[in-house]
Amino acid sequence: MHLGLVTPVLIQHPSTRSDWEATAEIDEVAQIAETADRLGFHHLTCSEHIAVPTEIAGERGGTYWDPLATLGYLAARTRTIRLATQVLVLGYHHPLEIAKRYGTLDRVSNGRLVLGLGVGTLKEEFDLINAPFTDRGARADDALAALRTSLSTPLPEYHGEFYDYSGFVVEPHAVQPRVPLWIGGRTKRSLRRALTHGDGWVPFGLRLSELADMLAAAPLPENFDVILSTGAAFDPLGDPERVVRSLTRVRDAGATIASTSISASSADHFAEQLEELHRIALAEGIDFT
Repeated sequence: MHLGLVTPVLIQHPSTRSDWEATAEIDEVAQIAETADRLGFHHLTCSEHIAVPTEIAGERGGTYWDPLATLGYLAARTRTIRLATQVLVLGYHHPLEIAKRYGTLDRVSNGRLVLGLGVGTLKEEFDLINAPFTDRGARADDALAALRTSLSTPLPEYHGEFYDYSGFVVEPHAVQPRVPLWIGGRTKRSLRRALTHGDGWVPFGLRLSELADMLAAAPLPENFDVILSTGAAFDPLGDPERVVRSLTRVRDAGATIASTSISASSADHFAEQLEELHRIALAEGIDFT
């Protein structure tokens, strides 16, 4: 099992945001990314919302840094850590838009892109940009199939129900022969979607017992990743025993990658917490290679 990092600052949920994050700047995020990179963490994350309605922002948060610009900057400040969109909403983009923009990110980062992708649930945001909402699941399936054939070639061609194209040049494109696609969701359908089109599944909002049952009922292909959250933010310096318990629980539930959040009072403290998490994880046999 590898360890990934839910990057602070970039998403600010009212119930989990630390005070220091409200005024943090990109250099502080980069400091944390550089520490995680040096220690060998698997990936860092950045999610996507274009505009959150004010009444929903009070509950779910309204701060979401743009993943393309943010990950592009962090790519220049790191060397090996993977850059994961967790998640990019498929219905907001044409597949070739993703292939061009994020294929360029894959190139400038020397092949470190992970595309975490989701169907999306915020109808108000779909309506804002005139994106179809009611058939978004079917459109997402078609977009995933299109992306799989289009990400790593300069001459993409795809003929599907919603997307149909050929005779276009997309350059630059992704340098990885197969960009990892991680599919987010909380339903059996999202797991089927991940098994059909993706390289990993990023579930949310489910109990570990539910996840274990779902995974047991679905034979997973070789090298398929299951990215499970370790839950509430870790305090490795203050409560190392909980870190060990949580890592053990997600590993036993079938995680190949544990997605970790960190409690901290500043960027410097966050980096110290990462150092201690790394030490604990090594002692527990977590892979940082």
